[in-house]
Amino acid sequence: MLMGLLWIALGIVTLRTGWILPTARRHVTRPQLHGLGALATGASPLMNGLFYFRILPSASWDVRFFGGNALLFTGLLLIATSQLLSPRRNPDHTDPSGV
Repeated sequence: MLMGLLWIALGIVTLRTGWILPTARRHVTRPQLHGLGALATGASPLMNGLFYFRILPSASWDVRFFGGNALLFTGLLLIATSQLLSPRRNPDHTDPSGV
């Protein structure tokens, strides 16, 4: 659960400020996707911990297993996408040559 809370906190910080951990900063080209991926990746162990300690009503094993894996793989896919896509071009910046 602690790792899930840490990932969620990092996702919120990334979405709010654009700050990324220094180890990943060089690779990430889209911070918003990285923040959403961190939120989804952190939600998976947090939900499993909440189910384990019976804080949330118990769901069937299938729902917990496939739901947790879906969140985890979605988050990892978003994080990978944030590193593989090319940086966005900002339409507000014009070409300095004026062409």
